[in-house]
Amino acid sequence: MLVEGVSDQFALEALARRRDRNLAAEGISIVPMGGATNIGSFLDRFGPRGLNVKLAGLCDAAEEGAFRRGLERAGIGSSLTREGMEQLGFYVCVADVEDELIQSLGVAAVEGVIRAQGELEVFRTFQKQPAWRGRTSQEQLRRFFGTHKGRKIQSAALLVGALDLNRVPRPLDGVLAHF
Repeated sequence: MLVEGVSDQFALEALARRRDRNLAAEGISIVPMGGATNIGSFLDRFGPRGLNVKLAGLCDAAEEGAFRRGLERAGIGSSLTREGMEQLGFYVCVADVEDELIQSLGVAAVEGVIRAQGELEVFRTFQKQPAWRGRTSQEQLRRFFGTHKGRKIQSAALLVGALDLNRVPRPLDGVLAHF
């Protein structure tokens, strides 16, 4: 399973555990690629022209084009739509994994996760910054996770852990269900 970064990997691993799946025992690896622009080299390595293993993936909406082009260049599909990508096991988050989790959890639950990490006051200070004062809480939360190196990685599994399993974001459930 190809994902953009480590936070995506941790979120999917946490979801798999919550769904009582042992990905290693199933022979499934989640591979963070260090960014969506690396999709081509990973598809070359693992796709039909390489090891030819079953693939799936997850990307942010802004990176959908890079994934689509990579899949097409690797001979995995042609003239792909988002639906076509999903049929191949490649799902798109709108806008990213963190945004999907924030939407599914709601602001109060996400703030609870931030509070448990001892960062609620840091978040409140962030909200007071002029550039973020007029934004929605969801926009503020999404940006907050990206303001400190490692915060997305640190928070991914905790956010998934707080999820109601009946409200899991569709792209996360979809990519796991592909295997």
